[in-house]
Amino acid sequence: MLLRGKIGIVGSGFVGATAAYAMVMRGVGREIVLVDLNTKRAEAEANDIRHAIPFAHPMTIRAGGYAELSGSLVVVITAGVNQKPGETRLQLLERNAAVFRQIVPTILEHAPQAKLVVATNPVDITTHLTAHLARALGAPPGSVFGSGTTLDTARFRTLLGQKIGVDPQHVHAYVLGEHGDSEMLAWSQVTIGGATLDEFCRRQQIQLTDEDRATIDQSVRRAAYSIIEGKGATYYGIGSALARIVESVIEDQRSILTVCAPAAEVAGVKDVTIALPRLVGGDGILATFPQPLSAGEEAALQRSASIVREAISSLGL
Repeated sequence: MLLRGKIGIVGSGFVGATAAYAMVMRGVGREIVLVDLNTKRAEAEANDIRHAIPFAHPMTIRAGGYAELSGSLVVVITAGVNQKPGETRLQLLERNAAVFRQIVPTILEHAPQAKLVVATNPVDITTHLTAHLARALGAPPGSVFGSGTTLDTARFRTLLGQKIGVDPQHVHAYVLGEHGDSEMLAWSQVTIGGATLDEFCRRQQIQLTDEDRATIDQSVRRAAYSIIEGKGATYYGIGSALARIVESVIEDQRSILTVCAPAAEVAGVKDVTIALPRLVGGDGILATFPQPLSAGEEAALQRSASIVREAISSLGL
């Protein structure tokens, strides 16, 4: 039986623990179960986060085994090996695929009705693999998706908002494609206050040059690399993104988020998993919204999808 507000997190490293903390701070769910091969780490993280509950929202957080995932509405998967400095997300593929072939069937054995939210990099490919494994076990369409470019979109909105002097929550902009080097910032679709970006800048007499755009593009695209170089891992941003995604499922909010999910075709590339604006609610992925991109953006999206499709094919999928 599904339990109202129960969330499982498989993987209690930096990302999994930070996601749990963000959920507590945001008041997402009523119960969180941390599962990790390193049981002492899971127990320590649960204990540490539990001490923050009096300063946030009432809920329960504890460590447990896979059996304790029973009744979860959502299970977030952050398990896997970490990205090394200078290593691309796609280079992580082979190392993490083996992990997923073990843990996904075990999760669904104990939580067969849970929505699975994947965060392990390279997230587009691990999500595609997870969906493939889940379908073989009877999981319905839309029940498996990944964090995709939710964080990249937040980075884009933040940097652009800072440049034009607008709260990022009121900057409507998307990063599409791979969560990685080939991702595409959809500049043509940016709107602020109902106006296109160019119209807004004209009205506000703001200069946004090609150089400014290129700087923002590179800052979004290379953010993870610079953070990893400086402190070894990224976790605050993605932890908060996961809390937001899970909230949309738990509360059936029907939010539009740039998560990644399997699609029959994107930009002419068949059977691929990349990030697009999608409607996310209690039943998982409810709809996908292709964007009316410029010719250059469409070509960039096709290239991104092709890169991900090639990596998926290397797994024999």
